Amino acid sequence: MKVSSVEAKSIITKSNIPGADFVINPYIGCQHACLYCYAEFMKRFTGHGGDTWGEFLDVKRFGLDKIRPEKYEGKTILLSSVTDPYTPLEAKYENTRRVLERLIGTKANIEILTKSKLVGRDIDLFQQFEHIQVAVSLNTLDDELASIMEPRASKPLDRLKALQRIADHGISTYVFISPIFPRITDWKLIIETARPITREYHFENLNFRGHNVHRIMSMIAKHYPDLSEYYNSVRKDPTVWDGIEKEILDHCERLNLECRIDFHHGGFTKKACREDHLGKTL
Repeated sequence: MKVSSVEAKSIITKSNIPGADFVINPYIGCQHACLYCYAEFMKRFTGHGGDTWGEFLDVKRFGLDKIRPEKYEGKTILLSSVTDPYTPLEAKYENTRRVLERLIGTKANIEILTKSKLVGRDIDLFQQFEHIQVAVSLNTLDDELASIMEPRASKPLDRLKALQRIADHGISTYVFISPIFPRITDWKLIIETARPITREYHFENLNFRGHNVHRIMSMIAKHYPDLSEYYNSVRKDPTVWDGIEKEILDHCERLNLECRIDFHHGGFTKKACREDHLGKTL
């Protein structure tokens, strides 16, 4: 693992992500090395063009005293968009924790999304925010499959155990089922396993990009050869997601679960949100 320290002009930046006004990326790169990762495009902007995604991490240096918690009142801040805020070396460098400490007192909506059980470390900080929601991302409960797709992320059940601890402290949570691999991801089983923890679920489809398509198709050919032809068809005809979307919405409706679907087709964002019985649009 190549680890460097870099100076950052700002640690909180404006976002184009639907539902997030600002994002915080405490690191450049991500140790989890997920084979389907969409964030690898960042390499060409950060001087890592020749580096292997997942094999480098830049630890940002930034002025904590420049963070003004009151500036973000009523806004939504997401940790993170192109890195995991709890990448393994966060245990050593604590960039995420230091930013959260500085933001205490903000009236912003803080949203944290991670694949790491390390998120349970910061429960003491989460309890000090008025508006915060913590989520874990996963697309399988199978440790062997997870180790292939997300080699350095925490085991799926360890993520859920951390989320359970967070929920037990009265902190709002959700599960992000992402990315869905058609005919492989058992999203119904994930929901059933997580229902004692949360009733809110977000969903994202698998996106093929120039930098990840070879890794995805190689994994399918090696571990699911009978699905190779099917995955080639999914790449060419993304309307397959329409049927999956309907099935998810119907399932969540039957179970009275809060549901948000963010399916992206070649850069086009299609959002389907279900209003719960209180009329809240997610």
